[in-house]
Amino acid sequence: MIPIVSIVGKSDSGKTTLIEKLIIELSRLGWRVATIKHNRHGFEIDHEGKDSWRHRRAGAVTTVLASPDRIAVIEDTDGDYGLAEITERYIRNADIVLVEGYKTNPYPKIEVYRSEIRKERLCGPEDNLMALAVDRPFTAEVPCFDRDNTAGLADLIVRRFLQSNSDDLPRRT
Repeated sequence: MIPIVSIVGKSDSGKTTLIEKLIIELSRLGWRVATIKHNRHGFEIDHEGKDSWRHRRAGAVTTVLASPDRIAVIEDTDGDYGLAEITERYIRNADIVLVEGYKTNPYPKIEVYRSEIRKERLCGPEDNLMALAVDRPFTAEVPCFDRDNTAGLADLIVRRFLQSNSDDLPRRT
């Protein structure tokens, strides 16, 4: 199974920015990154009048949009799939999956904490919290990284999930 790491935090805490930076850093290190973004309000990529929209309106339960450089799958579901099921069904050719959302999932989490947004943290060790990305010095029972220290967070992910021998990993400060 491909390892899954969740990036969690309050709205506007910087989750998307951190994921973008982690994708860049992990890719630079040679790892293939997939992402899952959860949107509890739903979304639409299929627009009225387009061929794929017409296929779905006619009753197709799955529609695949394919081009020479991209594929998208639009599939009706009976409910909100869990991360393991999404990963198993749809993610191929990746070394790690970074997830935005799914705050209550059982997977390891990095919480993005902005002191001006929230005084309490969302997660603790009992929530499988593995690190905090913070905007100010912070003492916690898990490693704390400045939220701009993407290299340090990427190294933590590599050591914990991607590299069997962490002694070979270059140390960053």
